[in-house]
Amino acid sequence: MEKFRKLGIIEPVLKSIQEQKFEEPTEIQEKSIPLIMEGKDVIAGAATGSGKTLAFASVIIKTVERGNGIQALVLTPTRELAEQVSVTLQGFSKHKHLGITSVYGGVSITPQIQKLRITDVVVGTPGRILDHINRRTIDFENVKILVLDEADRMLDMGFKDDVERIIDQCPRNRQTLLFSATISRDISALAQRYMHNPSEVFAEAYVDPSKMKQVYYDVEDNMKFSLLVHFLKHEHSGLVMVFCNTQRNTDFVANNLKEKGINALAIHGGYSQDKRSRTMQMFHSQDISVLVCTDVAARGLDIKGVSHIYNYDIPKDDNGYIHRIGRTARAGKEGKVINILGSRDYENFQNVIRNSELNIEKGEVPEVERIFIRFRDNRSRGGFRSSGGFRGGGMRRGRSFGRGEGREHGRPGSSYRSGPSYRPGSGDSGHRPFYQRRERYGTAGRDERSEGRGGRREGRSDQRTSEGRYGRKRFDTGSRGASSSSRFRRRY
Repeated sequence: MEKFRKLGIIEPVLKSIQEQKFEEPTEIQEKSIPLIMEGKDVIAGAATGSGKTLAFASVIIKTVERGNGIQALVLTPTRELAEQVSVTLQGFSKHKHLGITSVYGGVSITPQIQKLRITDVVVGTPGRILDHINRRTIDFENVKILVLDEADRMLDMGFKDDVERIIDQCPRNRQTLLFSATISRDISALAQRYMHNPSEVFAEAYVDPSKMKQVYYDVEDNMKFSLLVHFLKHEHSGLVMVFCNTQRNTDFVANNLKEKGINALAIHGGYSQDKRSRTMQMFHSQDISVLVCTDVAARGLDIKGVSHIYNYDIPKDDNGYIHRIGRTARAGKEGKVINILGSRDYENFQNVIRNSELNIEKGEVPEVERIFIRFRDNRSRGGFRSSGGFRGGGMRRGRSFGRGEGREHGRPGSSYRSGPSYRPGSGDSGHRPFYQRRERYGTAGRDERSEGRGGRREGRSDQRTSEGRYGRKRFDTGSRGASSSSRFRRRY
């Protein structure tokens, strides 16, 4: 406890720290808290789970006095992170009894308006904060401390203008703290415009690379889900996170995992806040063991005990990849990252392995039972439908999906059944290196919708992808990028 006391943390917070059984400060806490306590503006490069919440909580609890209006504002990119930060602040301020209110969309605004009249600290998302500003139900004229948490993610999600409008509502004579996993050009520009001579501190990754194993498996498109089920049933694991790039794929994976008897739930931005909160509560309490999620829904959440990360869809670049894998191999525990590659993932995976520091090994594909899908995300044709066939127009009975992941769905109207085993290297259906094969593929699981912005138009995807062919690209994870002799061809 003496190490925390030397950082300048006040006694009420120290008492809460002791009750929560924190043993010693993290690197970002040791570097940032002394500067923050001196009243300086600080830019801190820190990933999720590094202990940054205590860094800004220490000065908020020290500075804010109860009953003097809103004196501290914490902006976060997502509802889940806003709720998480709010709960953490309440825990650290237990012995000072500050009023802390979380403000985000997806829930009724009326209770928030009532709480804002008597609160001391606000933690919220930009969209709902602006809603309150427009309604004149929130007042920032007494704000002394402004915190931008996960600032890089807020800008990535398109909140730059919203954040600047909110900052303009705060007094100029304030302390500004910016926490970000990456310091991009936009982050630097934001800091230069709104911060006063900021001090910069950076912490090394909280993940222990020596305790993390990273592996990728290259499979036929119609075997991605089958391989995921195989690993979930045969890998010894604790809590598991399965990442998808779109809401559509997230629902597809989660529903079919449940059909196969795997205790899984989905979370993404398309769900109501109440459903998202209940899902996260069940995952934290380990009532469910597999969380299927998008980056937006899961960004910034500090989830302990995650042993395996599965990238069912590969993120677009190495930054997104690092954010995902940073949720395992924490605090001295071991972790494993499994990347499942189909033809649509090669371009993204090429971007990921350009980071030469990532040691991603190629795995040998095991013998896998081929699974025929019961639930398919079929929103444009009437929603999910089980083994009795698909509803709505646009799908003729007996029409094939082509050779992609769509083949896992079986024929429309067919009954649900288990399929034959998949043996890599055996016959035409076996696994060949991706640089030796070109396959047609269907539309199931394709990134037709992104989390924040629209993707390819769904109505034309069947026709175009049935005619399209992707050339295969050979990856060399031991070098920086792909071999110079490899070629990537795309033709419709």
